[in-house]
Amino acid sequence: MSEEELNRFNSLSLSGDGRNNETENINNTNSSTLSQESLQPSNQLEGGLLGWYAACSSKSLRTGQIYNFSMYNEPLILYRDKDDNPRCVKDLCPHRGASFIGGDLEDGELICPYHGARYSSKGECTNIDRITCSHIVDTNYKNYAKKIHLSQYPCKEKNGYIYIYYNGKSKTDLAEFEINYSLENTLVESYGFNTPEYKYEEVTVDFKADWARIIENHLDILHIFWVHGETIPDKDVSRNVITSFNQKIKRESRQIESKYNHKEIDKGEFITIKFIPPGRVVIYKGDESTARYVQVLDHIPLAENRARVIVRHYRKFLKNKIFTNLVMFKELQHRLFYKVFSEDYMILKTQSFNQQMGYIEKDNVKLLGEDKMVQYYWDWLNNALKRDKPWQLNPTDSHTNKVHRDMPMLYPPENSTLDRANNRDIYLKLILRLLVPIGIVLIII
Repeated sequence: MSEEELNRFNSLSLSGDGRNNETENINNTNSSTLSQESLQPSNQLEGGLLGWYAACSSKSLRTGQIYNFSMYNEPLILYRDKDDNPRCVKDLCPHRGASFIGGDLEDGELICPYHGARYSSKGECTNIDRITCSHIVDTNYKNYAKKIHLSQYPCKEKNGYIYIYYNGKSKTDLAEFEINYSLENTLVESYGFNTPEYKYEEVTVDFKADWARIIENHLDILHIFWVHGETIPDKDVSRNVITSFNQKIKRESRQIESKYNHKEIDKGEFITIKFIPPGRVVIYKGDESTARYVQVLDHIPLAENRARVIVRHYRKFLKNKIFTNLVMFKELQHRLFYKVFSEDYMILKTQSFNQQMGYIEKDNVKLLGEDKMVQYYWDWLNNALKRDKPWQLNPTDSHTNKVHRDMPMLYPPENSTLDRANNRDIYLKLILRLLVPIGIVLIII
């Protein structure tokens, strides 16, 4: 790309094209490059980086337990109140500024580990006259009680996910929140998927890598042939069968969708990918209402070089619980998930480094025709970063205490504990399955 072309492309990426809906047909070949016409940005997406995120799954938020995480460097916690409703609050006790790490939950009330301050689901301190020493009486308690209040974010539970509306400006009164983007725009059910018809397996994975690069990786479906070709149990996906596809991209106000079709007419559709801002990727084949298999990936920007992804695989087959338990379907699926994401991990970490060093700029990288979905995603992201500035809401520097950043990440591929435990379960169940027939034979003998 010449300097003149590059300048033109950069100006297009910043300006937007003003279109609300657009469908494009692209005949991709492995040697094709993006034409200038194909470099039009997708700035018409309504959603930005501040909005509804799936922060964790419902099963991860257990009653009586505190779930610690962060968003764009801001430490947050999730918990269930006495009515089992999820609550999201800033990890900051307003009494003396301590964290709730190591704190407790009793009857749905959050208890600070520093002086025992208790907070109701509305964020009000319920034992202001009993903090630390019950025999000490402060005549100013009543006035103080009016000021001590947790800062919160809107939080909803829907279809097995805990969603929070994140804008970086927590409030003591949730009624003061102005929600600018509907949760319905994020739900996969709003796009024609009938999730109650499915069974699903789910894992959570942690990466020490740039959040945006992880989304890019999951939009780049064609890398699976090269990186995961030996892992994914599909004879049509391997390094030996890398091929070209016809690509059809649809850009709307709520999503960008890319459909890949085999060039051989008899093979039909290969896969479809949807990007739903701010952090949801949906991968499936066929019509939304009839797809037998749907993968949903939710990306959570914890902090710089820290990201979490909730991976959920819906299926309309192998729904019998007894049979799936017998064949260890869950355990084998989890092992496959962990292996696939571990294969991506070094790529993501080095891409993050190269981007942060300024190496992935201008003529240092060349996009091909099949990268158009990725290009549209980056167009949206760069404009959203300039508008929303999420990383400037809670900035850190070299002097910032890294206590939250240094907390161990819980899930593979960064933390292999769950992966090892899952493998142990597989081996133990295999041994038990072998021992049962042996035991029966011995009894008969």
